[in-house]
Amino acid sequence: MDFEFPLRELPAVMRGPRVERRHVLLGGSAYWGTIVEEAGQAQGMLRLDDGRLVDPQTVTHLPPVNPSKIIAVHISYRSRSMETRNKPKPTDTPTYFMKPTTSLNGHDGQILKPADCRYLNYESEYAVVIGRTCRNVLPDEAWDYVEGFCPALDMGLQDFRDTDQGSMLRVKGADTLLPIGPGIVRGVNLFEQTLRTYRNGRVVQEAHIGDETIWGPHYVIADIARHITLMPGDVILMGTPCHSRSVDAGDLVECEITGLGRLCGRVVQIDAPRAAALGVGHPPGDSPEVRRVALGFDERVPERFKENYRLAAHQPE
Repeated sequence: MDFEFPLRELPAVMRGPRVERRHVLLGGSAYWGTIVEEAGQAQGMLRLDDGRLVDPQTVTHLPPVNPSKIIAVHISYRSRSMETRNKPKPTDTPTYFMKPTTSLNGHDGQILKPADCRYLNYESEYAVVIGRTCRNVLPDEAWDYVEGFCPALDMGLQDFRDTDQGSMLRVKGADTLLPIGPGIVRGVNLFEQTLRTYRNGRVVQEAHIGDETIWGPHYVIADIARHITLMPGDVILMGTPCHSRSVDAGDLVECEITGLGRLCGRVVQIDAPRAAALGVGHPPGDSPEVRRVALGFDERVPERFKENYRLAAHQPE
């Protein structure tokens, strides 16, 4: 079976018209709604399922997913593999880790950085949302189980790389480290879209998804579902391109995927956990392995990303 791109036939979830569903908080209550796509005065407004029209800028966005599990691919972009492994394909087949559902965060939320942690890295990704129970499927069948796609920020406290390298539990699992949204989108050809990360308005990551993809979501779903049942609402994070770097308190981090939308989160410093003062658990570290991942390999990434990252550090909004 051929898993190369372009796809032989565009799956239904990527064929138009575009539909974007959002989950929002308004007046203390949660509502689902659909972005108005048709030209006219209401274009871009959010039509709640009860019929009301609201400005998306005036509501609080909730995560548009309610997963039983969140599964993430380690590396699935060629530029990321070249930066970290110095080869265009990291492994023969994908490898994975999981994030707890408590890491979920909404669009325009706060991304919490504990005071005793130095390295909080951004990773812009697209998330695949499962629409119906999926088990033991072939890659060509997997598309029929996809509800849609979301921009996502797979943030990581790289200070715990030494101790959590295998599980990634604290690295990627801390509260607020998965902003996702603003909505779930279908009807857009994912492989024609460009992914970008902005730090304080400057582009620090960029990749054309179709050009850089190693394994598509159809392959990943079929792989995972060989042994793990995927449930409606489950989320699969599809990896990030090169130049994941650390951000500071006050930074605005944004993930933009053309056709899907633009997701943002503000980094906020909080106190170190109370138990840290008692020496509970492995402390945040600053070892060569931590710095290898947090700081990356500058010699293997485009100069413009490095320059924008440097300039953005001095121009917080």
